[in-house]
Amino acid sequence: MVERAFETFDHTADAGIVAYGVNMRQLFTNAAMGLFNLVADTSSIEHKLERQVEIQDSDSENLLVAWLNELIYLFDAEQLLFSDFEIESLSGNCLKATCFGEKFDPAKHRLKTGVKAATYHMLKITTDSNGYRTRIIFDI
Repeated sequence: MVERAFETFDHTADAGIVAYGVNMRQLFTNAAMGLFNLVADTSSIEHKLERQVEIQDSDSENLLVAWLNELIYLFDAEQLLFSDFEIESLSGNCLKATCFGEKFDPAKHRLKTGVKAATYHMLKITTDSNGYRTRIIFDI
């Protein structure tokens, strides 16, 4: 078990998170949780719907950005907020996941930050004896 799932940080005109995981699946899950923590108060998001997501890209770092940008797209296009993620499979270039959440309801959900996209700026996935770590900056 990692000590913490993620932490946020400020970046000039942007926002960022540092996500942690004992393995890549947990890292991708915690990065998604960190993203939605930037977007909304996740404590009010119930598991009323499930959405299957399948992403492919050239390597783990590109896959991470594609994963987060797909989640941003689902919020922007379909107003879906997620609070939990189950990564069913994750290889170097393919991710299959189920996302749990509900449709945005302004009477119920408090939005915090308008996130436009995950960026490649300073993106790097690292590993050490404690597990995996990544720093992601979002365009807001």
